[in-house]
Amino acid sequence: MSSPSKRRDMDVMKLMMSDYIVETINDGLSEFNVEFHGPKESPYEGGVWKVRVELSDAYPYKSPSIGFLNKIFHPNVDELSGSICLDVINQSWSPMFDLLNIFEVFLPQLLLYPNPADPLNGDAASLMLKDQQQYEQKNTVSVTQRGRSLKMLLSMGVAMKRSATMKAQGLLMMTFLVMQTPKVTAHVFHWEQYNIHL
Repeated sequence: MSSPSKRRDMDVMKLMMSDYIVETINDGLSEFNVEFHGPKESPYEGGVWKVRVELSDAYPYKSPSIGFLNKIFHPNVDELSGSICLDVINQSWSPMFDLLNIFEVFLPQLLLYPNPADPLNGDAASLMLKDQQQYEQKNTVSVTQRGRSLKMLLSMGVAMKRSATMKAQGLLMMTFLVMQTPKVTAHVFHWEQYNIHL
């Protein structure tokens, strides 16, 4: 059985090596932001959100803390704090789950199938129950407007942070690869084949 810190590092590495843009905070692996795109065939399609993830020392035995940094109009997301109401994260978390589950399954399912019976945003829940079409229209307009603003901010921020993030991701990937191939030593390992330039 691996230690919680090793499991945390592996899960963050898997997330970084997937299609998600991960921005570490304070050069650590316990706090980071992930760029999350709204699921297709939903009112959130085309939207881009920054999701803050905080991992405790007890991860994966304790669930991560997840919250949207930019606004989203959804019954199960607090519009001011960005905190989410999702049973699988808040109540029934299991060490069998990992960070990819959150971004590939749990968050898309939350956006595809809101639960207005257990709201954090009463206005969104009320509108959804009263007029589903107006709820979806409000989200479509909101996603379009916020998407343009966020894309502009992200492009500015990405230009400034890309080199630091890429270097951090490169170092993390290098560590991960060495851990996966213990017989390979640094002087014979060809970092270029993995696009790692130190």
